[in-house]
Amino acid sequence: MMWPLDLLILALVVVCAVVTISIRDLLAATMVFSVYSFLMCLLWAEMGAVDVSFTEATVGAGVSTVLFIAAILRTTRRSKD
Repeated sequence: MMWPLDLLILALVVVCAVVTISIRDLLAATMVFSVYSFLMCLLWAEMGAVDVSFTEATVGAGVSTVLFIAAILRTTRRSKD
């Protein structure tokens, strides 16, 4: 294991988590959440759990992001009243 790389990825994961819950724009929060999932994928791969890393990449960074963006795009930003 390369400890400095692990610590850097872990710090970026924490930053992405804080930004995701504090940002107000839903589309931007979805993109930061996608980056969070990708960083978790890298962290799992660095630890040697390749199967978990692959699952995180496909479900977390792939499918969830597409579904969140599709749901956001189907809604309107302002009411028409």
